[in-house]
Amino acid sequence: MTDASEPPYLRIAAGIRRRILDGELAPGDRVPSTRQICRDWGVALATATKALTALRSEGLVTTRPRAATIVAGRAPVAAAEPAPPSVPAPAPRAPKRSGRPEAADQELTREGIVRAALDIADGEGLAALTMRGVASRLGVAAMSPYRHVDGKEELVLLMADTAFGEMSYPDPGPEGWRARLELGGRTMWRLYRRHPWLAQLSPLNRPLMLPQLMVHAEWTLSALDGHGLDPVTMFDLHVLLYSYVQGIAVNLEWEAQAQASTGLTEDQWLDHQATSMRAITESDRYPVFTRTVESFRNGYDLDLDDLFEFGLRPLLDGIADIVEGRRNPRNTP
Repeated sequence: MTDASEPPYLRIAAGIRRRILDGELAPGDRVPSTRQICRDWGVALATATKALTALRSEGLVTTRPRAATIVAGRAPVAAAEPAPPSVPAPAPRAPKRSGRPEAADQELTREGIVRAALDIADGEGLAALTMRGVASRLGVAAMSPYRHVDGKEELVLLMADTAFGEMSYPDPGPEGWRARLELGGRTMWRLYRRHPWLAQLSPLNRPLMLPQLMVHAEWTLSALDGHGLDPVTMFDLHVLLYSYVQGIAVNLEWEAQAQASTGLTEDQWLDHQATSMRAITESDRYPVFTRTVESFRNGYDLDLDDLFEFGLRPLLDGIADIVEGRRNPRNTP
């Protein structure tokens, strides 16, 4: 049993430790990421990180490239009883380094560094990414990644280019400009869903010049090409579709960051806003808003996937008016 007076990180570590010792998590299995711990336990990111660090210091978990944090092994039954919470297990002493590079350093590659960084950003958010953290995950010296990557700025660009290159388009593609734009929009949404931090990287007026991102731009522009559109209108429509997807996708990472920093789920946060909401709806200043929210029979559940699908069709309907010549945006007041 755990003591309710223990610090939260110790209770979290104890829960994961128990799953490992009971065999629920076997060697090589992923353990909950810091983001998942934040969500399931309602704690801040720092607390989640501290819990995994405690387990790592006991030798129960480790990190591997492309595998996040995994179970390192299971302690014998006789050694299953954890140390008292007030006396953390001592961290293993690092071996003395010789003048020769370690084997892990010698095997280090740029691709391995990028994959490890992707694992960190996908699991814990881009704010958690550091060059030192990447080195730790790979089990190499802190400065070793700098032999392959100049720094975090270059690493993030390499990560983004790799992520955008994970999905491509069929050849030949679907017939018709609309089907091609629809496929392009959904492909970008799936990429942002897989890598939420991607939507945070740059504003529209400072686009990333990445080869794999240009694959998606080329797909959209080729769908619009050959329909009599002037170049500015064609490019505006491309930017409009991209910004629609990105504009919804930025909330994926924002919500994760908000939950990690506050320790509150979306529902818990809304519960905390009940007093403020009541003050708004009981005033006479916002009658349409009040009438609308009070008419919800089962509340309003904002699902970003549903919102993306809901908005994609009317967006394409509006583009159809332009592509098919029913409206010229350059002549519309």
